[in-house]
Amino acid sequence: MELFSPVTVLPGVGRARAELLKNLGLETLYDLLTYFPRAYEDRTRLVSIASLEADQPACFRAMVIRGPKTAHIRKGLDLTKLTVADETGQLNLTFFNQSYVADNLEYGREYCFYGAIRGDFTGYGMQNPLFEPVERQGTVTRGIVPVYPLTAGLSGKLLGGNIRRALEACLPALPEVLPQKVLSRWGLCPVQEAYAVIHDPPDFDTLDRARRRIVFEEFFLFTAGLMRLRASRRARAAAPWKQLDLTPFLQVLPYAPTGAQRRAMEEIAADLGRGEAMNRLLQGDVGSGKTLVAAAAAYLAVQNGFQAAIMAPTEILAEQHVRSLTALLEPLGITPALLTGSLPAAEKRRVKEGLADGSIPLAVGTHALLTGDVAFARLGLVAADEQHRFGVAQRTALQEKGENPHLLVMSATPIPRTLALMIYGDLDVSVLDELPPGRQQVDTFLVGEAMRQRVNAFIRKEAAAGHQIYVVCPAVEEQELSSLKSAETWAEALGKTVFPDLRVGLIHGRLKAAEKEQVMADFSANRLDVLVATTVIEVGVDVPNATLMVIEDADRFGLSQLHQLRGRVGRGGEKSYCILFTSSKNAETLQRLKTFCRTNDGFQIAEADLQQRGPGDFFGSRQHGLPQFKTAGLSLDLSLLKEAQQAAEEAMQDPDLPRDPCFPALTLRVDALFRAAGGGLN
Repeated sequence: MELFSPVTVLPGVGRARAELLKNLGLETLYDLLTYFPRAYEDRTRLVSIASLEADQPACFRAMVIRGPKTAHIRKGLDLTKLTVADETGQLNLTFFNQSYVADNLEYGREYCFYGAIRGDFTGYGMQNPLFEPVERQGTVTRGIVPVYPLTAGLSGKLLGGNIRRALEACLPALPEVLPQKVLSRWGLCPVQEAYAVIHDPPDFDTLDRARRRIVFEEFFLFTAGLMRLRASRRARAAAPWKQLDLTPFLQVLPYAPTGAQRRAMEEIAADLGRGEAMNRLLQGDVGSGKTLVAAAAAYLAVQNGFQAAIMAPTEILAEQHVRSLTALLEPLGITPALLTGSLPAAEKRRVKEGLADGSIPLAVGTHALLTGDVAFARLGLVAADEQHRFGVAQRTALQEKGENPHLLVMSATPIPRTLALMIYGDLDVSVLDELPPGRQQVDTFLVGEAMRQRVNAFIRKEAAAGHQIYVVCPAVEEQELSSLKSAETWAEALGKTVFPDLRVGLIHGRLKAAEKEQVMADFSANRLDVLVATTVIEVGVDVPNATLMVIEDADRFGLSQLHQLRGRVGRGGEKSYCILFTSSKNAETLQRLKTFCRTNDGFQIAEADLQQRGPGDFFGSRQHGLPQFKTAGLSLDLSLLKEAQQAAEEAMQDPDLPRDPCFPALTLRVDALFRAAGGGLN
């Protein structure tokens, strides 16, 4: 069998099971080989029946001393019962709708079982335990058992069996992708050993060695791909811009830029004059002034005879940008145009015509900018705000509306530098690490339900002073997370019972765009005192009169997300506050939230999130458009990440690399990795 043969070549995998495997993204034997366990259960220790604990899965060895007997209880329910024993006691076992076990469990024979004891209508005992004869080598007992992500209709036992058969058939054909120099220098085991052990570890030391190799390999490939991606993008020629003087722009500003903003503007101007397409990330904390820097870049585009397009993930944020950019650029004769899905047809037509004939120099919009009927006369600069919400393919679609336009992507999600190198490794990075004058430190408090009345009194006090309040809930409806406060239910309770004399509004992602716009317009115009919301207000909402952020069930949010929410207040001249409610008693969770209360520095918070929760929060959606890490949950640590980066950078510059036997497989894997993610390598 070949590595990329369909799963149907395996015995027992027909059309129905192939469809189940396809639900997990498993269509070839290679897919099975690279479908890594999400966890491992230690079933190496055998315990006695007497020492079994309720609801605690364990392995034990016992003899069948009674049964098995199957009884038909009612339609759709058969029970197979038996009793087993060891020298310390007896235990009743019950199997539901598994009558075949009566043929597999023989009276007087010993087996190893794995399960948990609990009580139900059949009595106190164990239901549906896994079992194997003691004389057979264990696969579900007496070993370290891999736990895989599953789908409905596909058990771990069936999936594990398919993976084992794929390994038997294809492991010898699995090519090595790491250079021999890398294997030797970093003490890594060969690929075939690593893949065999990751699915069937003999012990935890060997598992750690295999896991280290596979995590290292994935980051090595990722870094190698980023290096090629950056090289290919830098090779894209762009005529150097000549008009790079920002003095007129700086002279009309209502305030002096921070040192960090000036530095970022200078870096962008240098890129634009270099003769190659700019690919720069502008990373700044909440309120650090990224819009001002984007305005400077747009100004330079117009001065050089080009158009600029700024793409935002939501209509709320796009409208906010139009207001901010209008204030900054209109004195210079540049008026931004808004293009979103909810605009009236006549206004959309006007904007599209202006972009096509070049009379509109700057467009700000949502995904509406990507539609096929949007054309630019001379697009020279593309900026994507909150870039983690856009894929590489979406950024590329907008860039393709011009001829090698410069790219500026912006993110208000502070990310530790080590991870930023991975997530944004194909981009040059500018960091805004200063806050403009007037931005306040927001005092933050962690409280429990016992403080509810005092917090309600504080909300009333802030409203009486003419200020406004956000209340954020983790869910939209009660059914979503029954133990948590939902925005709909809580808004109704606050409006009718707690604050009947205050104006309470509600906003969440399921509202229609026009409804969301109206609610935000009402809040911005101070026609609402309290806005109950989900994280739809996490990004881009700017209401300087809002002075209090109350976050319900704060333990359900990551620290970086809490930081984004807190950034919605403290934007005006009045003292602002953030109050976190939690009912959690978990010491680690409480420590995490206390860390958040102690600092307003987003980069410190990101480092704390990384240390306490691991890098998983920074992957997934936050690296949208780049390859996903299959092994991100497998013992990933930053020292290994740094080693893999160093190894890849050295190897890709090694003149001997093309002669290494791994080179063809390495090239294919890197290409496939980025092609599947939509990033593309030229």
